[in-house]
Amino acid sequence: MTPTVATTVDLDLSLPIATLLRVGTAAAHERAEHSEGAGWLTRGELDKEEYVRFLMMLWHIYDHLECALEQYASHSTLYPTHNPALFARSSNIAADISHLLQVNESTWQSHPMHTALMLSPPSALTDYVSRIEAVAESSDPSPLLSHAYVRYLGDLSGGQFIRRRVVKAYGLENGNGVQFYDFKPLGGTGSGTIGDMKKIKEWYRDGMNTAVGNDKALKAAIVREANLAFELSTAIFASLKAPSSTPPFYESTSPIDSESEPTTPIEEDTKSEAVSKVVYEAAEPKEWLYRLSSIISVVAALSLAHFILVVGGFTGERGYAKLEAFQQWFTSAAN
Repeated sequence: MTPTVATTVDLDLSLPIATLLRVGTAAAHERAEHSEGAGWLTRGELDKEEYVRFLMMLWHIYDHLECALEQYASHSTLYPTHNPALFARSSNIAADISHLLQVNESTWQSHPMHTALMLSPPSALTDYVSRIEAVAESSDPSPLLSHAYVRYLGDLSGGQFIRRRVVKAYGLENGNGVQFYDFKPLGGTGSGTIGDMKKIKEWYRDGMNTAVGNDKALKAAIVREANLAFELSTAIFASLKAPSSTPPFYESTSPIDSESEPTTPIEEDTKSEAVSKVVYEAAEPKEWLYRLSSIISVVAALSLAHFILVVGGFTGERGYAKLEAFQQWFTSAAN
């Protein structure tokens, strides 16, 4: 699988690389977001065993990517955003796999599930890993930035939405089994808040813009590679096995769960205004549950809603910002 030049034909290459990546990958992002496997993941519908298998594939992807990034830590295009203490995911994924399998972290790779995966790996996994290796072995490893961007900014954005689904779907608690989605604050310790993650994304975009500068040829190459990274992520989703059943908490007939959230955050400003009108023009406190149910219905019905999945590599940050705003309102309303 090789990138094509068609993805940059209509782009204004005078724009900063962070902007070009957002605009230039929109179509590939959309395909990944609406893939069937991505839907199963974000709704918490994957069987637990299949979710573990998915994490195992991600571990191999991140392990290869992070080894390559470390190899070129001083490269001019890569060093401004190279921060393994902040971003490295492979060790966190290993911890999650071990917890979910209830095995020691040093032995999960010998588990029958992983052994079976490696005996007959999906072509989507081998293609993904092979592409990262090919870029790392090329004369210019700059496009590794594309893969890091798709994965890490996705983890910081839609990955946080997925985290809540995973916790609920598999009965996880106290942060166990979801370390993959956990990020420390910039220059700090502990688990970062939504605000911390916004700051990390801003720092990352600034770092990319500084590293790439005004090199139009480099910008085009990075956008092409990012589109390929999205295609590779979509193929991983396509390799997932269909759920054996719908999780019980999606079968409930209750109009609203006290921990519910919109299945997709809002993208367009006009839709945000519509939701704001529903939220803030309510009448009496006693009608709160009814109004909240209506809000969820409105949000779920917005067909062009946009969220970003990290594990899927989604980077639509405007959509995630709307999710953050809704979550903040929901928290204040519930209190």
